[in-house]
Amino acid sequence: MGEQPEVPAAYTAGPVAALRRIAFLLERAREDTYKVKAYRGAAATILPLPDDEVARMVDEGTLTDLPGVGKSSGRVIAEAVRGETPRRLAELETEHAGPLTEDEHGAHDLHAALRGDCHSHSDWSDGGSPIEEMAITAMELGHEYLVLTDHSPRLKVARGLSAERLARQLDVVDAVNEHLGGSFTLLKGIEVDILDDGGLDQTEEMLDRLDVRVASVHSKLRMDRDAMTRRMVAATRNRHMNVLGHCTGRLVTGGRGTRPPSQFDARAVFESCAEHDVAVEINSRPERRDPPTELLELARDIGCVFSIDSDAHAPGQLDFLWYGAERAAAAGIEPDRIVNTWPKERLLAWATK
Repeated sequence: MGEQPEVPAAYTAGPVAALRRIAFLLERAREDTYKVKAYRGAAATILPLPDDEVARMVDEGTLTDLPGVGKSSGRVIAEAVRGETPRRLAELETEHAGPLTEDEHGAHDLHAALRGDCHSHSDWSDGGSPIEEMAITAMELGHEYLVLTDHSPRLKVARGLSAERLARQLDVVDAVNEHLGGSFTLLKGIEVDILDDGGLDQTEEMLDRLDVRVASVHSKLRMDRDAMTRRMVAATRNRHMNVLGHCTGRLVTGGRGTRPPSQFDARAVFESCAEHDVAVEINSRPERRDPPTELLELARDIGCVFSIDSDAHAPGQLDFLWYGAERAAAAGIEPDRIVNTWPKERLLAWATK
């Protein structure tokens, strides 16, 4: 007898879950954005539809009549509705699921110790997904908390939030937390621009209302070394600052090209971070790898604390924490010096200073 045809594994999670998982796996593997949007858009299209209506469209072969549902996403929906594991999902689980890094220097143990993520973006600024999607994905990854840190007003290219928009966002965060019921917490935050004089680009009132504040340089990255040092040191002395984001601003690869690191007196900046209990971010984005290894080791030796952050602009990028954990482990940084290994209560107590 010939070989029997392969029978697809049973699948009970439904088509929306299948489409979301495919988008997530494509995103974490850094596949083309248009592929991700195709699956995530199809999920948004069928989410409000009754199950029986979707099943009827599968039977009639009319799924692709729906806006945002193409041939590939329609096949996923049909297979999931029939209770079969979609073939595209099975392929991606085989190719892209699991750790993103090798287990060297205790990197996997350090990754397992991370309780949350202190730097993420939503479609309120330059992220690609709604706040709820970012929160739900973080929860699915096993995070206990996620700090939402959309940009501040000066960064207009990233649709930075005015004080009024940020106030509205905080109400949305409260609503999301109420809906999630306490098993996970979306924390209120900001990635606030460090201004030319070292000030922070948001009102005192709004900064006071936040849980965690990441402060980063986004402008005049080629500033004179001494001026940049004064700028960054002044920011670390601000009582609101908790995390120094991607300190050199460099880009080492990726679609935006490369960019050299800003020049500043790293010892002076990190000594000020240590003095004022500001965490140095280990930015996990593959195109940043910031700070460079020699600066990461300098901050370690000076006695800084750290925050391993995804700087995620999309749900699948929340899993970039693997890369930051790998770099921290290679540098021999102890877990207790990494603020997002701490329970939420300890993190919040530290951030309020």
